[in-house]
Amino acid sequence: MQTVDTNVLVRILVTDDKQAGQVKLARQFAKKAKILFIPQIVQAELVWVLDSAYQLNKADIIQVLQHLQTNEAFQLQNEAEFSHALQLYQSNNVDFSDCLIWVESKKENCVITTFDKKFSRLPTVHLLESD
Repeated sequence: MQTVDTNVLVRILVTDDKQAGQVKLARQFAKKAKILFIPQIVQAELVWVLDSAYQLNKADIIQVLQHLQTNEAFQLQNEAEFSHALQLYQSNNVDFSDCLIWVESKKENCVITTFDKKFSRLPTVHLLESD
């Protein structure tokens, strides 16, 4: 099995005319590899790239994440946690990476403390504020 970094995964998933050569090469590689392992950090970085570089809206990002989840060509690290984080992301105004942090922290029975007001809206996440 092969692992790809975020750059290659983005080229597999996004048709980018400005990077047509890389898109073609990445997709050929994926086809030959048959199954790609997607580490959790790549899952989080993917959402950041889709949002910041490609300005995809949340609905389109969710579609890409669902594709990762259901396409047998991708094996996700911590698939159950990914699924739970995706559910949180779909139903809350929180970054996907924060959803992954929440799920992983809950699994370890940890309390999360943050300065991020959006993130602090999730259950058991505490906002750190000055007195």
